[in-house]
Amino acid sequence: MESSQSVGAWRELGSHFGTVVVLAGGVLVGAVNIYLAASLLPTVVADIGGERLYAWNMTVFLVAQVVATVLVNRVLSRRGNIVSYLIGFGVFATGSALCAMSPVMPVLLVGRGAQGFGAGLLTGLGFALIRSVLPRHLWARGSALISAMFGLGNFVGPALGGFFAQFGSWRPAFVVLALASGAMAAFVPRVLSRGSRAEAEAAPVPIGSLLLVVGAAGAVSIAGLLSNQAVMAAFIAVALALIVAFFRTEKCRGRVRVLPHPTYQAGSALRWIYLTMAFLASGVAVETFLPLFSQRLGGLPPVAAGFFGAALSLGWSASQVVSSSARRERTLRWLQVAGPGLLAAGLAVLALLQQRDASLLGAITWLPVLLLGGTGIGLAMPHLSVAAMASTADEQEGEKAAAAIATVLTMSTAFGAALAGLLVNVGGPSMVNSARWLLFGFAAVSALGVPTALRANHLTRSAEVRREDEVEPTAESDAPLD
Repeated sequence: MESSQSVGAWRELGSHFGTVVVLAGGVLVGAVNIYLAASLLPTVVADIGGERLYAWNMTVFLVAQVVATVLVNRVLSRRGNIVSYLIGFGVFATGSALCAMSPVMPVLLVGRGAQGFGAGLLTGLGFALIRSVLPRHLWARGSALISAMFGLGNFVGPALGGFFAQFGSWRPAFVVLALASGAMAAFVPRVLSRGSRAEAEAAPVPIGSLLLVVGAAGAVSIAGLLSNQAVMAAFIAVALALIVAFFRTEKCRGRVRVLPHPTYQAGSALRWIYLTMAFLASGVAVETFLPLFSQRLGGLPPVAAGFFGAALSLGWSASQVVSSSARRERTLRWLQVAGPGLLAAGLAVLALLQQRDASLLGAITWLPVLLLGGTGIGLAMPHLSVAAMASTADEQEGEKAAAAIATVLTMSTAFGAALAGLLVNVGGPSMVNSARWLLFGFAAVSALGVPTALRANHLTRSAEVRREDEVEPTAESDAPLD
C-alpha cells in the first residue's frame, strides 16, 4: 500500500500569516532588487558614469549573497531569529540607501555588495526557519510560497525599475527598497519568537570553501568575456579544478563546511537532492537573454520582450502553488524526476524555434514553451526542499540542511549567470547561434537533474525501508508473550 504525506491546506498556512509574511517578504525584497537593478543600470550609467564597471554590479551582488547564505546558521546560533532578521533587513536597507545616494559607480558597487549580503541573509533565513516555525505538514506549502517569491520578483522588479527609468529617476527606486525593508523589519519582533538557538555554539566560517566557490564563479565569468578560445578553455579548466577542490575540501573538513555533514555521508540522498535543485535553478539564467532574443529575433517591442523574459518564472511560480498539494509518495517522487525533464524539454524545443526574423506567430509560440519549461521547476522544487529538510533525523543537521537550500540556489544562480554569458559568447556573433548555444546548453544542464533525482529517490526509499526494518524487530520484542 502506497503511503502519503499529510499536506496542510493553504488556509492553515494562513493561520501563520505574520510569520509567513516575514519569511516570504525577506526573499521577495532580494528577488525584486535583482531585476530592478538590472532594469535601472542603463539609466544609472547615463547619470553617474562607470560603464566599464557595469558587469560588476551583478557580480558583487551575487558574491556577497553567496557569502551571506553560508553565514546564516552562524548568525542564527549567535543572535536568534529576531535579531538575525533585523540584521538582514538592516544591512539590505543600508545598502539600498547607499545606492540611492551614490555619486559614482564605485560607491554604488559598495551599496550593491551590502544589498547582496542582506538579501543572502534574508533568503537563507527564510528557508532555515520553515523547519522550525512551521509544523511538518506545512513545509511543502511554506517552501512553495517562499520559492514563488523568486518568480514574483521577476515581475515586480522590472515593472518597478522600468517605471522609474521611464522618468529618468533611478534613485527613488532604491529609496523604495530601503523603506520596504525598514517596514518589514518593524514587523519582525511582533510575529517571530526569539528562537532557542541563541545559546548554541556558533560554527566557524568555511573561508577556504567560500574562496574556492567565488574563484570558480569568477573564472567562468572571465571565460565568458574572452574571444580567444584557448584562453577561454584555460579559464574553464581552472573553474572545474576549483569546483573539484571545493568538494574535496568540504569532504575532508570536520564541521567547517558550506553544506551540512549528511551531504557527504555514504548512502545519503542529500547531495543528490541539492544537485537536482542546482540543475533546476541554474536554468533560470536564460531569462537574462530572453528579452534580447525576443527583440532581435522575434521583432517584439521592449514591453512584450520583457514579459517573455519573465514567462519562465511565471510558470515556476504558478505550478508550484498547485504542485505543493501533492501528497502520495509515488507522486512526489515522480514530480522530482519530471521537473528537470520538463525544463530540459522546454529549453530544447525553444532552441529549435529560434530563427532570424521570426514571424509574430512564430514568436508567440515561444510563450507556451517557456511557461512549460518553468512549470518543470515549480513541479519539483517544493518537494526537493522538503526532502532536504527531512533528510536527517538530527534536529541541528536538519536546520543546517534547510538553511543550505538558499546557499545551493544562490550558488546555482551565480554559476548559471556566468555560464549563460559564456554560451552566448561562444555562439556569437550570430544572434541565432547565440540563442541556440544558450538554450541547448541549459537544456543539457537541466537534463542532468533527471538522473540525480532518480538517485535521490532511490536512496531516500532505501533509507525508509531500513528504518521500517529496524522498527519491526523492536515492536516484536516489545509484544507480550502468550
